[in-house]
Amino acid sequence: MRAFMDENFLLETETARQLYHGFAKDMPIVDYHCHINPKEIAEDRKFDNITQVWLGGDHYKWRFMRSCGVDERFITGDASDYEKFCKWAECLGKAIGNPLFHWSHLELQRYFGYHGYLNTKTADEVWELCNAKLQEDSLSVRNIIRQSNVKFIGTTDDPIDSLEWHRMLAADETFDVVVAPSWRPDKAMNIEKPDFVLYLEKLAAAAGMTEIKCFADVKEALAKRMAYFDENGCKASDHALEYVMYYPASDEEVEAIFAKRLSGEMLSREEELKYKTAFMLFVGRKYHELDWAMQLHYGCKRDNNGLLFEKLGPDTGYDCINNYAPSAQTADFLNALVATDELPRTILYSLNPVDNAAIGTILGCFQDSTAVAKVQQGSAWWFNDHKKGMEEQLISLANLGNLSGFVGMLTDSRSFLSYTRHEYFRRILCNLIGNWVEKGEFPADMEMLEMIVKGISFNNAKDYFKLDLA
Repeated sequence: MRAFMDENFLLETETARQLYHGFAKDMPIVDYHCHINPKEIAEDRKFDNITQVWLGGDHYKWRFMRSCGVDERFITGDASDYEKFCKWAECLGKAIGNPLFHWSHLELQRYFGYHGYLNTKTADEVWELCNAKLQEDSLSVRNIIRQSNVKFIGTTDDPIDSLEWHRMLAADETFDVVVAPSWRPDKAMNIEKPDFVLYLEKLAAAAGMTEIKCFADVKEALAKRMAYFDENGCKASDHALEYVMYYPASDEEVEAIFAKRLSGEMLSREEELKYKTAFMLFVGRKYHELDWAMQLHYGCKRDNNGLLFEKLGPDTGYDCINNYAPSAQTADFLNALVATDELPRTILYSLNPVDNAAIGTILGCFQDSTAVAKVQQGSAWWFNDHKKGMEEQLISLANLGNLSGFVGMLTDSRSFLSYTRHEYFRRILCNLIGNWVEKGEFPADMEMLEMIVKGISFNNAKDYFKLDLA
């Protein structure tokens, strides 16, 4: 029997162990997409207890606690931090087969030096150990980032954001990790939302404009804000889409749709999609001009539990996979940008693993010599960032594209302890490649394998996002 989560955790063969310990383990991290708060980095926050850093805002954990029958009071309610932690410990002890079990214990091992396992019996021991460690300077936010060997963090930021914390960090010579904004303009695109018109007022103010009266004004405001983001180190955009749509319309038709929405009339579904297509084509061309990468996250149906959405709001654990993602429209959208030679480097992430093969075939239609793997399949995302999901994404990408050029893992997280997900991914990657080598499916050429493993772990992302890192 193997020891519980020892140094060779997930590494089944000698080759896998060589690849991980020799090449992957000590590579730096480019966390090019996450949801952490730059203010907490700028202020170098210290957490009072493990509940704050572990359970605050983590809807992965919240979903599992609900599935264990835990009352909402102990999840997002008014229970004490200690009570919430004890409920989480009780649930984690039951999380067999769930990546949360591995993630949580990797975090306990790497940041707190705890190599036991957390459940009801050990809850008090772990609570006291973690809380004592969190009072040490070594576990301030900046030092967590440093000891995780992170070199770049791409946060997720609205066009109206002041970027004050990014600017403060950029000017701080005592902290050498690059924290850059990423452009997330969903609120300007979601014309069907009730607060769309109110948001346009905020966008106009941020862009130094009196008002936004037409779609041409939207584009002007966005262009001004993109220039500001670019000045402050932005390297990528990110979009949360239902799917990658393509409903082309003339400029006149889009302006008429926009005017109809400003007048308070309801739009048809087709009108909504025509506006969104025009929006995405505009920003896509601007990304090409600015030399940003474009990340397209799609395939999620959000806020499904209406009762609790009204009570708790978005991003609280009530989303699911959306089955509808027409690959033909994805290809048509990319083709529309290629037609004028304005396709930016693009990463496609579908929440539905059924889309892996479709994405793999789309990639090959739009590669060129301007970048290695210019159009990428993003890492196994959200409901797929477990062992099987990662393996399926890696195998599909290898089968249909260039795995050696893959930009690798991201945290997509709100927690500063989530960098161990890179370790989890690297172990799975090395195990997969190691098995191929052991089976004679790829030569035991350590020089080539080193280049591939280090590339996927760090170098490819550094090059793809054009990062100047020491």
